[in-house]
Amino acid sequence: MNLIEEFFPTRHAAFKPVVKQGSVGWRCPSNIALIKYWGKYPGQLPCNPSISLTLNSAYTETQVSYEWTTQGRVVFLFDGEVNDPFGKRVERFIEKLSQYFPFLSHLNLEISSTNSFPHSAGIASSASAMGALSLCICSIEEQLSGQKIFEEAFFRKAAFIARLGSGSATRSIYGGLVLWGKLHEVHSSSDFCGIELIGYPFVASLCDAILFVNSSEKAISSTTGHALMNDNPYATIRFEQGRRHCVDLLKLLKDEDLMGFCDLIESEALTLHGMMMTSNPGYMLLMPETIEIITKVRSFRAESNVPVCFTLDAGPNVHLLYPEAYKEQVVRFIHSDLLKYCEDGKWLDDKVGIGPVLLNETNDNE
Repeated sequence: MNLIEEFFPTRHAAFKPVVKQGSVGWRCPSNIALIKYWGKYPGQLPCNPSISLTLNSAYTETQVSYEWTTQGRVVFLFDGEVNDPFGKRVERFIEKLSQYFPFLSHLNLEISSTNSFPHSAGIASSASAMGALSLCICSIEEQLSGQKIFEEAFFRKAAFIARLGSGSATRSIYGGLVLWGKLHEVHSSSDFCGIELIGYPFVASLCDAILFVNSSEKAISSTTGHALMNDNPYATIRFEQGRRHCVDLLKLLKDEDLMGFCDLIESEALTLHGMMMTSNPGYMLLMPETIEIITKVRSFRAESNVPVCFTLDAGPNVHLLYPEAYKEQVVRFIHSDLLKYCEDGKWLDDKVGIGPVLLNETNDNE
């Protein structure tokens, strides 16, 4: 069975659309990786599996209006304005999807997107953006064909194509705890799409305080960072470590080993940035304020025995993970000790979320 048959069993090379115009909107959350993915094979396939938490308040909302025509075009707006750099990336993504959705070449698409958090600042903005757009495209296919598919198949298809726009986007299609990448210990895992992991009730209680150290665009993009792993002398060891850490993490979550969880999550965060520093050329996305926050968090945990830990995405901002039962203590600590290291005192009080939400859906038959 080839990929099109596996992920697109109801795909038709051509069909007569039952509607000619319409619109759809999806909200798709960002995610924070607990076990990091850094390095990929051609086709947006990960060099090691990764596990993430889907967030709640950090999200992208994307609205797509479409009209059937002979020769399609794409207009992309971010926060109501033309955004050429990301717009060109969206156009390339749409072109890439034509083998799976032949109808895209016949659509005029106006895509309007907005984030609830700073773009390109080390939060997975491309994950939520590409996730939201992928969900919109799958909904448009249903409108044009007049055929609804089972919910499981719908999200599996969206997770597959989201990966082609941004690797980590495949993890944003589901809520809670998500695994992307083949892990032999998890039967349904795949390099081609993320899957939701069920049976870890502790995860639902986790909060994520996102501390904005710097909201400027990153000096080195994630795309460039992944490419530099090709020649990193520690890459092979790291990829094996990532696989092993996925297994370790699932056991810690099952056992609800809070301090073991903290140790592993922080190790993963520092390893990610260690891979950046040992690339050729090496680079650093951490800032002095990031280091100050890390030091404060470790001291606070040791002194208070509160199971709060830090993790980092590909940037200088810090995510503080902790069980909701300790929220009052952690928020007090943030205000008293950490906000002075945040840009303009900004932070986002977030938690584990349930996943994407359909905002609206209309067509010319309605």
